[in-house]
Amino acid sequence: MLRPLLYLVALITLAGAKQTLTASTELDISSCPITIYGQRYEQAFVNYTSQNLVICFKGFYGSGTKDDCILGPLPDSKNAEFDQFQRIPLLETIVQYNVPTIKTRMDCYLSISYQHKGGYVSSAPSLDNRVMSEPTANNIPLPVSCSDTFKDNQVTVTNTPSSRQTRGYLDISGCRHSGAVYKPATEVNSPETCFSLTCDEDLVLKTSSCGPMDRCLGNAALYDSIFNPKLDLVCTVTGPALIDFHGLLTSVRDRCTYSLLSLPSAPDFQVLANFQERHRKDVSFLDSVTLRLDGPGVQIHLKQGGRVQVNDAPLSLSTSAQMVHGVELSKDLTGVTARVSVSNFTIYVFFDGYTMQIHLQGPVGSALHGLCENSSRSLADLRVPESNPDSCLIQYNDTEESMINCTKMTEHCNLLKKEPFASCDINPEPYITACTTTLCSYPDRDALKCQFLEAYARTCKLQRNATLVDWRSKAKCSFCQDRTCSDHEFCGEKSVGGDNRCFCRAIFASKYRDQNALGDPTVCNQTSGSLTLVNCLLEDEGLDYIALHLKDPTCRGHMDEETHLVTFSFSDINRCGTEVMSSNNQIIYQNTISNHNSSSSIITRKDQVFIDFSCVYMKEAMKAFKVRSSSIIKVSTSGVWNYTLTMKAYTDAARTRPVDSNTEVRLDEKIWVELKTEGLDGDLISVVTESCWATNQESETGSLRYDLIKNGCANPADPTVTVEGNGEGTSSYFSFNMFQFSGKSGNIYLHCKLQLCIKQGNSCIPKCNGARTRRSIRSRYEASALISMVWTN
Repeated sequence: MLRPLLYLVALITLAGAKQTLTASTELDISSCPITIYGQRYEQAFVNYTSQNLVICFKGFYGSGTKDDCILGPLPDSKNAEFDQFQRIPLLETIVQYNVPTIKTRMDCYLSISYQHKGGYVSSAPSLDNRVMSEPTANNIPLPVSCSDTFKDNQVTVTNTPSSRQTRGYLDISGCRHSGAVYKPATEVNSPETCFSLTCDEDLVLKTSSCGPMDRCLGNAALYDSIFNPKLDLVCTVTGPALIDFHGLLTSVRDRCTYSLLSLPSAPDFQVLANFQERHRKDVSFLDSVTLRLDGPGVQIHLKQGGRVQVNDAPLSLSTSAQMVHGVELSKDLTGVTARVSVSNFTIYVFFDGYTMQIHLQGPVGSALHGLCENSSRSLADLRVPESNPDSCLIQYNDTEESMINCTKMTEHCNLLKKEPFASCDINPEPYITACTTTLCSYPDRDALKCQFLEAYARTCKLQRNATLVDWRSKAKCSFCQDRTCSDHEFCGEKSVGGDNRCFCRAIFASKYRDQNALGDPTVCNQTSGSLTLVNCLLEDEGLDYIALHLKDPTCRGHMDEETHLVTFSFSDINRCGTEVMSSNNQIIYQNTISNHNSSSSIITRKDQVFIDFSCVYMKEAMKAFKVRSSSIIKVSTSGVWNYTLTMKAYTDAARTRPVDSNTEVRLDEKIWVELKTEGLDGDLISVVTESCWATNQESETGSLRYDLIKNGCANPADPTVTVEGNGEGTSSYFSFNMFQFSGKSGNIYLHCKLQLCIKQGNSCIPKCNGARTRRSIRSRYEASALISMVWTN
């Protein structure tokens, strides 16, 4: 058993190397720490007041810090010496003789000494929870004494002129609870509240009180605890860390779903934890919690931002409890709580978007399953197969973060050893380990360093009913609440201690960042074009989508409220400043997303954005139909920008009587063929029928060929051919007298080659010179021929 001891003595000289303390000084005593009533310290703060030299362990003595201090008489001059010594067996014997309860080795001790009224006073705290002071070999009788109580968490050293005492000892070992200190072998009972506290000889603190399911009888007897003992357990999941019901720690490194709690006595109930990545692909975080009821039938999802979904339907909550499938759901400023009673258990599930805690109360001896019951089990055994894609197990290795200061993060995590956290008697070590392990491999962002403090504080509240006062302001912590992020996002800090926003998950963002892109490729559809950008990527670049627009400043992006994707688009109805240009064999519709405004200022202090996107028509298009006896078949193709091109035959000039499978077309009978497009902007584009020809083979390059249209004009060798409206718009037609190849009775295939043309005056209309004369193509056969035509629209 280790005991703290305060040993005060008058000195003339001190041995050893000294550090002179002439002003307020912070001392590093981590190599020889001190523990005062159960609180361990690795720093000491020495300063002078008008009446005292003061040694404190929480900070410099003043209006804000007056506890855990040693107050000594003021030196003759503001000058004291600090030194550190290794084990001295003789000194150890003296101390153990004067304080029999000290039985262990004294491996080191510290000394702060100074001159007072001609003599020296030395206060020496030592390793292994002892505080003491020692005289030198040449001492004079300087009367000193110290109080045998630890009033207001202070030890006061005073002169006692009537005494010849030269040494003083004070045992300051003990326990702490809710800010109060207790000496060893202390027992406190409150029959009125059924609260009891014991600080035993080994400095182990034990407390008991009535739980929420108990009834205090007023005689310090916990009726239900004796005759109906119950479990009162807490399991915590925060970041990648899980601390189970027994205080054991494990970590999840993948992005899968795991069973946290299930009850053999209630097989249809299960609590699941879903993990996802955030800024880094190789570190996973708790992302959401699922309560599974009636097997897979009903699932209640607790998500970031206080969102709740029942199956896939969103649920609006308030502070008033709402019953949903037997689960009591409520929401406040801290998060969402689900309360369910099942199989003699009362289970509370809390989730604030970062941390989940299961508080379970129920009969002792009941079987429990899941990671919360036994975190040492293989993760594979508790992975939920139907909720996990194969990709959730893929491991990534991101570049190591060069800016992580592990020493600083460790200091922060060790705040759990200090007040106000130290007033809670729950072991903080699993939380400290989880905190340091995570923050030494992941950047200090999104209030991450506060999650572990918050988790510990809530555990103290749940299991000890202890409220840790004002810890958030001391740790400078804030959390996301009421911010809805999409599935590819998570909520985090926009700036340290500042506002929050939705960030892109690392795996989702990597496919864009690898291509230096802010969104998906351009989508071209008939006479419209659109470009979709990812808002969380825009915000990563410091861009506000509201400030972005197309070349026409009135055309701005539209954000999808669910996905947070921002779409910019133009169409033939509103071109939004789209420019049309011709390049080689392409017609290009081009626009730009920018944040440029039309102000007259010649300078700007904001990043300028210019994102070009375009849609492309291929100028050439091939179209063919086949005449088989009496059938026409249309074959359609499309360019980069899709549009519809149809070829249709008629038996009248007004094109009101289409040729169908029942139409009889005789040789030398005139038919009209219409080439028509849909999906082109007729104000900007014209279609030119460059050539049409017939073959007796399906291939347009068949060896037997007859031309009907050449170079956009009717074949002057065939006076039956007439071309109308060619190049004037998005459709044209031509006519000719039906024929067949001489000496051939098989299929006839008609092919047409078309060009797309940007209108520039009449430049799209072919110039056809010379008059045409009609001639007839007569059949060698006297009997009439019947031709049926089939085509597709």
